[in-house]
Amino acid sequence: MSSESLKMRGPVHGTKDVRRVAVGSGVGATIETYDFIGFGTAAALYFGHVFFPGADPLTGTLASFATLGVGFAARPLGGIIGGHLGDKIGRKPVLVASLIIMGLATFVIGLLPTYEQAGLLAPILLVIVRIVQGLAFGAEWGGAILMTYEHSPWKHKGKFTGIVQSGFPLGLLLANLVFLFSVQLPGDWGWRLPFLFSILLVIVGLVIRSKVPESPVFENVKSSGNIVKSPIVEVIRTDWRNIVRGIALRVAETAGYAVSVTFMLSYLHTAELAETWQTLTALCLASAIGIYATFSWAKLTDRVGRRSVYIASCAFAMLFGIPMFLMVNTGSFLLIIVTVVISYAVCQNSLAGAQGAWFPELFQANTRSSGASLAYQISAMVSGFTPFITTLLYMQFGWMGPALLFSIFAAIGLLAALITKETWGPRERQAADEAANAATPDRQGARP
Repeated sequence: MSSESLKMRGPVHGTKDVRRVAVGSGVGATIETYDFIGFGTAAALYFGHVFFPGADPLTGTLASFATLGVGFAARPLGGIIGGHLGDKIGRKPVLVASLIIMGLATFVIGLLPTYEQAGLLAPILLVIVRIVQGLAFGAEWGGAILMTYEHSPWKHKGKFTGIVQSGFPLGLLLANLVFLFSVQLPGDWGWRLPFLFSILLVIVGLVIRSKVPESPVFENVKSSGNIVKSPIVEVIRTDWRNIVRGIALRVAETAGYAVSVTFMLSYLHTAELAETWQTLTALCLASAIGIYATFSWAKLTDRVGRRSVYIASCAFAMLFGIPMFLMVNTGSFLLIIVTVVISYAVCQNSLAGAQGAWFPELFQANTRSSGASLAYQISAMVSGFTPFITTLLYMQFGWMGPALLFSIFAAIGLLAALITKETWGPRERQAADEAANAATPDRQGARP
């Protein structure tokens, strides 16, 4: 493979701004994850009785998880809008706009009236704001990951996109640390405070993101006149197979998370296997480990390829579904912690770490934002309603239903990885070595 085929990935040595871009994108990812995933924690612990009272606990949980799923269902539309604009006007404007919208929507959740205060208007408002959250989060990932990917050196795409992907477990950690503190507060402050607190994070994120330069790859596409009139239509027409593969790859990660973390929080509480503070503590520990784990998995893909990491991780997750529930069913706090850490830091973080570099490499530069965003976000429709579906399975079949569903999602990811091309195999790594040795870093480039 010649280095020409790799040039759509950006400067061979990356740009001098790569670290600033990676950190800026990672901070934004942290904030938006805090906002979006924090809703899942609140849905599992609070929203069932706050916005849907009068029902038995499981029914309230179902209604709460259905609202959670609405946000995930809106993410593909956000991905379409964000991907289109990212390919048309640039990656940076999408990054800034998505952060503002997400921050405002999350802050508003903290101000919403409860069912007791406003009746049916309360859950209606919750659903509306959740849709806005979904649109913003759907637009976020494509811009953040592509900005970093296209500024990064060819040989270290995994490493730098891993910084961005690590922002997601960091956001999860922050959200659950705040919930761990706020759960001690009286009344509605237990769930309101985490949402109100997010406005401070948004201000910090906007300051950082405003200083991030535009992607060099987009600038090249723009200057060469290769901007596509309708990127979404073009990528669906020419690259629909990679979109479908990407959806299946993502399902293993995001839907698996929905079973092993989002549903698991509710399961441990409903089955009285752990106290709320214990489940939040376990998730905080897993998130903290997940920050380093995601980055490490991503760096590993620079050495062994994206596909091989995915195959090994999905194969492990397939086998882990039943043992995962057997371990937490003991009620042992230590085993609960171990289970949550394994399911998150291994089964989920490994896949997320590989996606940061793999997904952009599946698509052409002028439709990359649209293609990667579609593949990444359409799977959210499945994962968003997975806690709802998992709860139904639990009501019908007990814990075995969710356990088998987790393994099925992993099997889907394994199959998708087997039929998706490796974009950073031995040939690509050799070509990158040759190009890096031949190129002299100039004022625009910077060695990692």
